[in-house]
Amino acid sequence: MLANPPQSLLATNQKRLWMPEQVLFTPAALNEDWGQQILARIESLGIPVQKLKQNRITGLRGETERETYTTSKRTLAVVTAPASQFKLTPIPPSADWQFHLAQGCPAHCQYCYLAGSLQGPPVIRAYANLPEILDNLKKYENSEESTSYEVSCYTDPLGIEHLTGSLAECIRYFGTRDKAKLRWVTKFDNVDDLLSLPHDGNTRCRFSINADSISRTLEGGTASVMQRLQAIRKLAVAGYKIGFVIAPIMPIENWHEEYTQLLDAAKAALDFDCDLTFELITHRFTPGSKGVLQQWYPNSKLDLDESTRSVKRNKFGGVKYVYDKDTMKELRTFFESAIAVRFPKAEILYWT
Repeated sequence: MLANPPQSLLATNQKRLWMPEQVLFTPAALNEDWGQQILARIESLGIPVQKLKQNRITGLRGETERETYTTSKRTLAVVTAPASQFKLTPIPPSADWQFHLAQGCPAHCQYCYLAGSLQGPPVIRAYANLPEILDNLKKYENSEESTSYEVSCYTDPLGIEHLTGSLAECIRYFGTRDKAKLRWVTKFDNVDDLLSLPHDGNTRCRFSINADSISRTLEGGTASVMQRLQAIRKLAVAGYKIGFVIAPIMPIENWHEEYTQLLDAAKAALDFDCDLTFELITHRFTPGSKGVLQQWYPNSKLDLDESTRSVKRNKFGGVKYVYDKDTMKELRTFFESAIAVRFPKAEILYWT
């Protein structure tokens, strides 16, 4: 497949499925039919279940942020989505709107984009009122043209699918819609239960991939890049629209060689015509996310040095640290050229 690929890129270890040490159910979640279906799944796996007496999740904070992180990342809380989530917000350039079947992620990515974005301990919350969430989407559909919905802004939906079944339910729902399109992205590979779903071409399945040294050292608890490539191949064969999210792109040592190997492996996995897109996202961080990440991963080798970055401000005055103009230009030129050579029919949706 590759002349001299890293052994870790070729690794095809046993599938990694996240199994929480405890699952908490709120009373409101247990009152939902979908909550009962999740409960049946959890109990069939023999995972301890605690049925709470109130609809608040407490008792997850430790003496340090690291202790809080560790406890939270071992916990699944099945709750109901609050009323605020039924007022959708746009999410350009990814999609027209975002909605959520869960919040929080079971992976341990040391550059985590959720750091500083979600309130409270980073517990994984799955929503038991999924049918209500899906029914609400109709209000936002455009009758004249397609409307796209992103469901993985605050979670990795495939990472908890074996526990909830919620992603499959979303795919089935969008398979019945004429103008609505679903988009999700993952770093996991347990796609077998999705292959025979009636998706009707209305779902685009994207996989986040990265250079070997980045994925191997900074993406804990996830499927290997090769496992992700095998999974996206399965979905493409099953007729799904697919995509690669290369993120976060970093100008690491030997980045030309490592990203060339990555794209060669992607080309080998998708050696047939398919509906394929690319999203290219360079690494960036905020002062707030840096502080959280350094508490979560105190020994990380992730580069968070502001002195080597440029400052980018949004319209609200928020600050992000991004790569300088010359570095961004070099990275973009490389990726656009390398993708065009290997995937001439693929569309690059955006660079950021």
